[in-house]
Amino acid sequence: MKLLRHYFISNNLDDLELFEEQLEKENIATAQIHVLSNDVEGVRQHPHLHEVQSFMKIDIVHSGLIGAAVGACVFSTILMLTHYLDWHKLGAGWMPFIFLALILFWFCIWEGGLIGIHRPNHLFVQFKQALKDGLHVFYVDLYPAQEAILDRVLKLHPQVSLAGTGKSEPHWLVLFQQKIGMIRHC
Repeated sequence: MKLLRHYFISNNLDDLELFEEQLEKENIATAQIHVLSNDVEGVRQHPHLHEVQSFMKIDIVHSGLIGAAVGACVFSTILMLTHYLDWHKLGAGWMPFIFLALILFWFCIWEGGLIGIHRPNHLFVQFKQALKDGLHVFYVDLYPAQEAILDRVLKLHPQVSLAGTGKSEPHWLVLFQQKIGMIRHC
């Protein structure tokens, strides 16, 4: 099941906290709602706001996947060169070349992850200036049946402005976050 992410911008954490509470009362799970802000202390003073985890603020997953794609190309290239240049007939066979290809594949993933640690999440780059200006980004991942709920609750918050829509987390990840949240609250 596909979810759609709705981004909002506001300068009022009190209003965003109320917005989140109202969405949750309408059966939108906390795992579907997040706030991204440079005012970490301000967000912490609003205990009901679900802050974006620091791991999700960096681009480690996305960059690691790019590294995996590069690594797959390197892996394939080494094995193709070994085959077409007959390196495997030099006495050692295929095994050293397979190991080399695997090592370089994992190195590319590792390097991609290291690059991602130093970059903001690619999904949040568009809000860099708004965050720098002291605004807060609030986003909700919604199932199609929940769109009407968002429209109804949003009308109660004129200070919250729509900043766009985008790709959401996979459905299974949201369910996993909900399960983890239930375990923590028990």
